[in-house]
Amino acid sequence: MRSTLLTASAALAAALAACGPAPAQPGQAGAPVESRAPNSPDQKPAFAGQTRAPGLVSGVSGQYQTLASGLEHPWGMAFLPSGEILVTERAGRLRVYGKDGKLSPAVTGLPAIYAEGQGGLLGVTLDPDYAKNGLVYWAYAEEVDSVNGTAVARGKLTLGAAPKVENVQVIWRQTPKMASPLHFGGRVVFDRAGKLFITTGERAYPAGRVQSQNLDGTLGKVVRINADGSIPSDNPFVNTAGAKPDIWSLGHRNIQSATLDAQGRLWTVEHGARGGDELNRPEPGKNYGWPLITYGEEYSGKAISDGATQKEGLEQPVYYWDPVIAPSGMALYDGALFPALKGSLLIGSMREQHVARLVLKDDKVVGEERLFTDVGGRVRDVAVGPDGAIYVLTDEGDGKLIKITPKG
Repeated sequence: MRSTLLTASAALAAALAACGPAPAQPGQAGAPVESRAPNSPDQKPAFAGQTRAPGLVSGVSGQYQTLASGLEHPWGMAFLPSGEILVTERAGRLRVYGKDGKLSPAVTGLPAIYAEGQGGLLGVTLDPDYAKNGLVYWAYAEEVDSVNGTAVARGKLTLGAAPKVENVQVIWRQTPKMASPLHFGGRVVFDRAGKLFITTGERAYPAGRVQSQNLDGTLGKVVRINADGSIPSDNPFVNTAGAKPDIWSLGHRNIQSATLDAQGRLWTVEHGARGGDELNRPEPGKNYGWPLITYGEEYSGKAISDGATQKEGLEQPVYYWDPVIAPSGMALYDGALFPALKGSLLIGSMREQHVARLVLKDDKVVGEERLFTDVGGRVRDVAVGPDGAIYVLTDEGDGKLIKITPKG
C-alpha cells in the first residue's frame, strides 16, 4: 500500500508541476509565439503548421471585471437564459452567480463527489431544451469501494435563495474505475442533434493508459450518449462485439477542452505529458493514438512507448504544443464585441496563464496568438457569453470569475 501511495503522490506531483506557472511569450507577427526549445527536439511534425504556427497580432486587449472571487478552484460554467451563470468548484460545489452580482450558497441535491487530486465537480452544461425542462448536466468524479472514475448526472434546477437540483439521475459512469486521483477529463457538450459528448481521461497510471486503446472500457475516450443516458443508434461501435457502445473515439490521454465549431462539429484539446498537448477533431470510430504515438516524452524524460509520433491507422492531431500550455476550457468565438476574434478557437492555458487563440482554415491551424496574458491566474475555463464578452475562470484557491470586454 505504501508503495502505491508513493507512486500516486509522485504522479500527482509530476502532473501538477506540468501545469505550474511559466512566463508567457507573446512573440511578433509571423514568428511562432513559442520560442522555447521543445522537450523532444528530434520529433518532427507530420505536416507543415502542425505545431508552432505563425504568430498573430490582432491588437485585441481586454478590460477585466472580476464578477466573483473566493471560488475554490472553479472548473466550469454555463449561462442560464435568465441571466445567471452556473459555476462549478472542483471542491464539490455548484454555485449560481446572480443578476444581483452575488454568489449563491452551494446548490443542494448533488450526489457525493470525490474531490481529491484532479477529481471533483467538473464540467457543466444545460439541456438543449432547458427553457422547458430546467435540466442541468454535470460531470464529476465519484468513488465507489475505494476506486473512482468520472460520472455524469442531471437534475432539474430550482433557483432562489436556496438553489437546488431535484430528481437527480446519474446517466453515465466511466468503466473501469481505478484508485487514481488523476486524469478525469470532464467536459460535457451537447451537439446540435441533442446528443451529449463526454470527454474522459485514462487515469494516468500504466494500467489505465493501455485501456485508452481498448474498446471494452471508457478510459481515454470521447463518449456520446443521448440526453437520458441511452445509446445513440448511430454510434460507431454499437454493433461491435465486446465494445462499449457509448464510445465515439479512442486513444486519448486527458481531454479537458471541448466545443463545437460553426458547423456543429466537436473539437477537443487534451493534455500531453512533457509536450504533446493536442488539438483534435474527434470523428466517430477513429483512434487518436495515445499512448502508442504522441509528441513529447515522459515527465522523467524517457520516451513514451517506443517514442513514435506516427503509425498507420492512428490519427494525427490537428495541432500540438511542445512545451505544453496545460489546456483547459475552450470556446469558439462567435460574438460581436471582439470582431477580430470572430471564428477563432479560444483555449485556456493554465501553465502560461493566458488564452490561446487559434485561427483555422480548412481544418488546419494557420495562426496562433496569446491573449490576455495579464489576466492574473491559471485559466481553467473560457466561455463566450450571450453578450459577446469573454468569461474566464481562474484555477486558484481564491479563484475568480472574470468578464473580459474590449479595452478602450
